[in-house]
Amino acid sequence: MKYRYLVCDVFTDTRFNGNQLAVLPDAAGLSETQMQQIAREFNFSETAFVFPAEQGQTRKVRIFTPTTEVPFAGHPNIGTAFVLTETGGLGSGIVPESVCFEEKAGPVPINISQKPSGQRQFELKAPESLTARPFKGVSIIGDALSLNMDQIIEQNHPPSAASVGLPFLIVELLNTSALADIQINPESFNNLLDEGSPPYILVYTQNTSNADLQARMFAPLDGITEDPATGSANCALAALLAQYSDLTSGDFCWEVLQGLEMGRPSRLKIRAQKENGSVIGSWVAGTCVMVAEGFIESG
Repeated sequence: MKYRYLVCDVFTDTRFNGNQLAVLPDAAGLSETQMQQIAREFNFSETAFVFPAEQGQTRKVRIFTPTTEVPFAGHPNIGTAFVLTETGGLGSGIVPESVCFEEKAGPVPINISQKPSGQRQFELKAPESLTARPFKGVSIIGDALSLNMDQIIEQNHPPSAASVGLPFLIVELLNTSALADIQINPESFNNLLDEGSPPYILVYTQNTSNADLQARMFAPLDGITEDPATGSANCALAALLAQYSDLTSGDFCWEVLQGLEMGRPSRLKIRAQKENGSVIGSWVAGTCVMVAEGFIESG
């Protein structure tokens, strides 16, 4: 059976930048095995499959990497909302101000707004509150990334396993030179997992002139060595930075540049809210462009 798909670039307003996403807007009838096979065929960091809602929300969405299903991810939600909006999948007439997708991690609300340029911006709220724990094996991080210990910063927060729906090891680096120096050491990366690290690692620096933050995300055990734009990781980063802020309450906002080293620069707008010492929410926003559409056989 043939299924329609659309490919868009997420967290960019320029085609062939940002993070690639394939969306199947009507995936009803596909089995879990077929969805995994299709995701492997596209071989993007994620592929999104859209189903009728089961819990009263806009749609049910399932997200697969080339090797596994994930309970939540950022750019697949942003891109799926974009695809449904652009193709009339949310109905003809006025575009809604928000949608909500049912996912394994919980409901994912997405606000839709229009920028002065006329381009639509999509902002999702992470489905979970921040959970974070320090990761003690700093030397193992250095080995896994082929970095010197003085390139890893711990003053603002320790390297931490943090999640707002999908866990990441979040590590601050000295500068953009340290970001550029990274070479993944597969054997040492496995040692990270042995010490309790999530299989995904987000590294970033505040010492950049290109944005508020500059980041890279690696998932070498998941079929994609590096991801050009990772909404779920940057959502967790926003929550983590807000949690470690000296302010007990406030709104915190950053622009993140990711994917520059891959030749796919991406811009993510992230924010978090904190009240009485606790982070109560984190968000990530961005724009998208359409790239391609077609049909794929299910097997």
